[in-house]
Amino acid sequence: MRRTGFLDFYALIFVAVLYGPVVLLPIFSFNDNIYITLPLSGFTVRWYEEMLSNESLMKALRTSIKLGLVVSVVSTTIGLCAAKALIRNSLPGRRAALGLVMLPLVVPSLALGVALLVTLRLGFGVELSLLTIGAGHVLICLPFATLVIMARMEGFDQSLEEASLDLGEGRFSTFRRITLPLTLPGIVASLLLSFTVSLDEFVMAFLLGGDDTTLPLFIWSQLRFPAKLPTVLALGSCILAFSFVMVVVANVVRRHGLPSQTSAR
Repeated sequence: MRRTGFLDFYALIFVAVLYGPVVLLPIFSFNDNIYITLPLSGFTVRWYEEMLSNESLMKALRTSIKLGLVVSVVSTTIGLCAAKALIRNSLPGRRAALGLVMLPLVVPSLALGVALLVTLRLGFGVELSLLTIGAGHVLICLPFATLVIMARMEGFDQSLEEASLDLGEGRFSTFRRITLPLTLPGIVASLLLSFTVSLDEFVMAFLLGGDDTTLPLFIWSQLRFPAKLPTVLALGSCILAFSFVMVVVANVVRRHGLPSQTSAR
């Protein structure tokens, strides 16, 4: 009993420290003051109005959304192929290939960004643009996409694919009619995760962006001016609410098609 009580208390403190600042974000976004102070000076929504009327902010937001959508689709497509090859096929050098895919998880983003910058500019003479940012984001998102889809593929019975092949279906048809529907929750989770990582990524956008401004770059540029901080807080609150909705949707989709505990019994 004492140990259970201690673990409950520890979990409560851990959650409070981890998510406390996140809860304060929307609270201060309604504060009628440009400074973050307690108690609040008053209640206002003018920071949200200024956020919506800020054309530079909305342009950066649209740019990040478009970039995130493209990056999530490309990363998930490559991750799906990689997961299929690493799990279902006896790929030569499987461990080495898996380690190569997961390399961006252990190499600092700064080192990857500098390496890409040198390679693209000096090696190939590529102009910095959203395309180069997208290449960097795909490199970072690919390990997450591959891991999520691999976990899903390992979770269903491989005999379903074998039965489809034994009944005369080709490999592509088996993949389309059996593997893909069963992997769909993992694919959706990969899309959401890759989009979130791309939307939040700063280092690659800073090094590879050229004249293009993504949302993290815009927020970083605004933090130098105290008068701009409330608008950034309002933007952060909207992103927080959007992320919460994405997590809920991903959880619902992930559970779709899985047997319930009642039916399992």
